[in-house]
Formats: sequence, C-alpha cells, structure tokens
Amino acid sequence: MIRKPIVAGQFYPGEKTELLQEIRRCFASELGPGKARPREKVLGAVVPHAGYPFSGACAAHSYNAIRDNQYDLFIILGFSHSGLGTSDAGTMLADWETPLGIAKVDADFTKLLVDKTPVEIDDNAHLHEHSIEVQLPFLQFIFDDFRFVPVSVSHSCDFAKTGKAVAEAIKGSKKKVCVLASSDFTHYGMSYGYVPFTDDVKERLKKLDMGAVELITRLDSKSFLDYVIRNEATICGYNAIALQIEILKSMGARRGELLKYYTSADIIGDYSNSVSYVSMVFEP
Repeated sequence: MIRKPIVAGQFYPGEKTELLQEIRRCFASELGPGKARPREKVLGAVVPHAGYPFSGACAAHSYNAIRDNQYDLFIILGFSHSGLGTSDAGTMLADWETPLGIAKVDADFTKLLVDKTPVEIDDNAHLHEHSIEVQLPFLQFIFDDFRFVPVSVSHSCDFAKTGKAVAEAIKGSKKKVCVLASSDFTHYGMSYGYVPFTDDVKERLKKLDMGAVELITRLDSKSFLDYVIRNEATICGYNAIALQIEILKSMGARRGELLKYYTSADIIGDYSNSVSYVSMVFEP
C-alpha cells in the first residue's frame, strides 16, 4: 500500500515541476536561509507545516542546516489535526507518495519501534493529516535517497517514557538519525478562537512565541508544556516538540537554536489573524 498525498495542490503544488520551483523559491526568498552555511552535526529540527507560500521559507532554514549531513533515517513527529487515530504515538508501514516520487518508510526500524517502545501502528492517524506530509518534498529536494518513520503524537503521550524508549531504539540500531518535529506556533485571531490581547499584536505575539522557544532551546519539556497550558498557547504541534525534546536529550543534544521566526501577518500585513512559524535546530 502507498499512502497518497492529501494536500498536494493545496499546501504545495501538485505537479513536479511547479513543486520544485516553489521549493527553490522558499530557499531563495528574502525570508529564507540565503547563504547561511549548513551545520555539521544536527540531531533534530523544529519545522513549520503551513502552506509553502507562508511557512516554506521558514522551513528552508532547517533543511538548509541539515543538507550536508549524511543520515540513515529521519523520524518525523507530527500530530493529527483531524483527531483521527487512537494511539498515544502512532506510526504506519506504508511508503508515502508526493509529486516528487515515493518516500520510503524504514519498515525494519518502524517494526523495532512498535516492538520496543510505546509507539503503535495507527494508520488512521496519518490518512488525513498534513503535518508530516508537507516535510517530505523538502527532504526529497535535498537528499537523493532517504528513509523515514512517521509518528503522530497525541496529548496523552508519556513523553519522557516514550522519548527514552525511542532513543534507546536509535542507539541500538546504530543508525544516524535526525528527529524532526512538525509544528506551527501561535494561531492568533478570531478565526482560531484565540485573542489574548488586541493591542501591540506583533510585539506581543513575538514575546509569547519566544517564551516557548526559550524553553525549547533549554530542552525543558516540562516547563514548555506548563507554558503551553498556562498561556492556553495555540502551538499545534506542542506534543511533537515535547516528545522530540525527550528523544534528543537521550541522544546527547545539549541545546536548541532558533534559526528563523516570522508570522503569516508579516507576509500579508494583516494581524487580525496570524500564524507564527519557527525553524530551530539541535546539536550535541
């Protein structure tokens, strides 16, 4: 079975030539990485998952940072916007199709996770979900060949237990792994049911987002989750980030670094409704 794309032609172009042009635009954009040098040892990254015209340039910062690394495997942590799926952390064995071809799942490592960790097979969590799908064309653009494991993370996940178990599986496999967490940040405005302030929106949005980013850079998942709860923060992939932190700590990551931050409002000039985008990397 092949998992077919569900947001091709919506979040990103559905035709190969147009998609390649759009990804190149993301890298070349004034909001993109420009001439920033790749990093030598990246264990993981936080990447946004909105439509490429909005968040693609931000995502390009993370992908530029990892492009000179040689990885055996990507673990991509997302979540289910649709609410489908029944697992705390759910994966699937099917390969995924995009307009750039077939992205292959590492079936052996996926089976190892299911056998040795709380991760379960849960196809439904991925069938109508875009948070992992939108990362694949970027990976296909910068790597000739790669393997990945998709994991949808729910709010009920035991992040510490699952993170430690996944890290142990990685160590046991001897694979060089990059862990990606797919998440947009604050969703502000009446369209999202979140209006904690109405004045100085741009500055206060940044302050709110940077409060979360600082805790992520410290690899402090507990304080990050407390921050999300205390501020009723609309960081849609906070579950994925919390699990990523726990995995990366066990893999030897010492601190995260913010590469890029901006909002959809910075692009369209309207702060009545806004989504924030963050690109981060983690190194040993």
